[in-house]
Amino acid sequence: MKSLRILRGYLFTIVGIAIGVAGLVALGAMSERIVRFIEGGDRFVLGQISVAGRGMGMGTGFTAGGMLPAATIRAIAEVPGVSGVQGQVMLPLDPSTSQFMTLTQELILGVDLSVPSPNRHYRTLPLRAGRFFREGDRRVAVIGASFATSRGLDVGSHLALDDESFEVVGILERMLTAPDRFVMVPIADARAQWVAKDRLLRTVLASGAVPLTAADLNTGAAVGWQDGEDPDQVALRIRERVPGVNVQLPSELSRLLRSSTAFFSALLAGIGVLAFVIGGLSLANTMAAAVFERIRDFGVKRALGATDLQLGREVLAESLAVTLVGGLAGIGLALGLGWGIDATVARAQQLFHFSPRLLGGALGFSILLGAAAAAYATARVISVSPAEAIRRGA
Repeated sequence: MKSLRILRGYLFTIVGIAIGVAGLVALGAMSERIVRFIEGGDRFVLGQISVAGRGMGMGTGFTAGGMLPAATIRAIAEVPGVSGVQGQVMLPLDPSTSQFMTLTQELILGVDLSVPSPNRHYRTLPLRAGRFFREGDRRVAVIGASFATSRGLDVGSHLALDDESFEVVGILERMLTAPDRFVMVPIADARAQWVAKDRLLRTVLASGAVPLTAADLNTGAAVGWQDGEDPDQVALRIRERVPGVNVQLPSELSRLLRSSTAFFSALLAGIGVLAFVIGGLSLANTMAAAVFERIRDFGVKRALGATDLQLGREVLAESLAVTLVGGLAGIGLALGLGWGIDATVARAQQLFHFSPRLLGGALGFSILLGAAAAAYATARVISVSPAEAIRRGA
């Protein structure tokens, strides 16, 4: 009961601390989201060599460009150091939308199930529900977490792609990177989607001017390398020995990814530092002011014989309790706001990532800074004589 009375006396202080911590945590969560996005994309591009046919096509993403025929894929597989080549079809879900920032665009990814994934970091993608593809599957889809949330889809739901119905058989775990917005289908279905979406390709196939088979309809390929090989060197060998392809060196693609998101990272980092400083000063000022308001109470206790050490212990215990309650309330407020925004305003894309290190760091920061501010204020108070403290408090 005594603790509750003390906390009620510090109610406005707790509210002030909670608001400051909530702002700090919310901005930190946005920064954490960008960091996870960059780390996930970087991990993906460093796990494979991305190859595409020269020219422009409907394809998009890391492994897309012009057409990459089956003969070219076989030639890539014969390059020394290559361990596997998986043909892929990557298309925009809606060709009318902008291609800017394709990492966050909704994409159809056709996967060749006859070849294991050559990506060293993503041999398999983590599933939240359902299953992955089986050999012989047609008209089925495995979808990303953000895509599923934005459309209210679950395992067993049906998704229409160009007037064709696909059954959702699996939903990926939220990865906070590009696959969150993927619609993955067997490559035969993706090829059919490509033909349906691309009028020029339909014209070429109908004319018979270019002998093409279904196996030639690839927008790109993911290439793996053998153990002990340098992926950049293998990529350079492919570039030298296989004509008519665009080869992305993993290190170059990683640098491109980081440079393309550098502005947003710097902006959020700057905002985070500013919030850290402003929130810290606000928290420290609030806690110190709360102690100074009790100067008369401290003066009376010292006049009655309380020692400086006893007052210090009392203030430290109260400040730790107040900052702990205020910090937890601020974290709870930030979590509620963040989850609410992600669930309503930004259903198609998660804006906040409340990592354990962020929440733990914010709580520890608030407790330490609050205790330091209280200790400073107490030192100032006890430097004043009891009579002067009582007079000032009155």
